[in-house]
Parts: sequence; structure tokens; C-alpha cells
Amino acid sequence: MNKWLELLIGLILVILPIVVAINLPAWGAAAILFLRGGIVVGVILIGLLFLMLGISDIKG
Repeated sequence: MNKWLELLIGLILVILPIVVAINLPAWGAAAILFLRGGIVVGVILIGLLFLMLGISDIKG
């Protein structure tokens, strides 16, 4: 995969779920807690993985 594409995807996957979780409409307390918990953390971890892959491609 292209190193700049990996960095871009990583940044999107780190920033987008945080913005979505903060600006979530009132869907009910249980749904908001679920989305802010598992899904958001999982997507952020995937984004961090892409960032690390992109940085390692730049260095190498």
C-alpha cells in the first residue's frame, strides 16, 4: 500500500470516530455508550496501526 495513503487512512480512522462520538445525536444512553466504547476504540486502534505502517514506510 502507498505510504501516504496509509497515513491518510490512519489519520481519518483516528480523527473521524472521535468527532462522530462527540457529536452523536441523542440515540439513547445505551447506544451512545456502546458506540463510544467498543467501536470507537477499535477504529482508533486500526487508525493507529495504519499510522505506524505509514511512518515505517517513510523511514524505510
